[in-house]
Amino acid sequence: MSYSYSIEMQMEDQSRASKGKDPKEVVIAVSPAFGKALSKTIINVEHSKVLREIISGIEEQGGVTRVIRNFETADLAFIGHLAAKLSGSGIGIGIQSRGTTIIHQRGLDPLSNLELFPQSPLITLETYRNIGRNAALYARGENVDPVPVVNDQMARPRYQAIAAILHLKEAQQIVGGKPAVNVDYSFTISEEETV
Repeated sequence: MSYSYSIEMQMEDQSRASKGKDPKEVVIAVSPAFGKALSKTIINVEHSKVLREIISGIEEQGGVTRVIRNFETADLAFIGHLAAKLSGSGIGIGIQSRGTTIIHQRGLDPLSNLELFPQSPLITLETYRNIGRNAALYARGENVDPVPVVNDQMARPRYQAIAAILHLKEAQQIVGGKPAVNVDYSFTISEEETV
């Protein structure tokens, strides 16, 4: 007998996000459509599982998580840059709905970063957890071995069409001039017996 599980996520946009003060804080900035207009990554991994793994990785290293939503851009570099700017520790994670992810640090240029995970079709849940773990370690000021990145030259042509569609849907949720907001989140985990 085996079991499978599902995670249901509730996300509710709250008040305007301001700069945090907790030195253990890692801010996760999600893109405009994440968990709302879109609910799965480019390889159909539920956003709930992605966010849960990143948060678990942060918490396992003693970090404190805050989730915000960036409405002004679908550009990953700027999503991550904003996360780092508003983070109490200066470390932020940016994530697009299709799953592409970045770890950013306050003071770096938007197009610089600590770690970049550009090939979303190759990012596993384990990788997301390790991204959260590394972000928390950066927040503690520790030396960190980068999360291993898998490269597949065929991933880009194989997923190019769906990536374009997801980007279009993401871009449709952009609200110019709307400041980022804090996001309340919760997870409901259900376990099911499978035959």
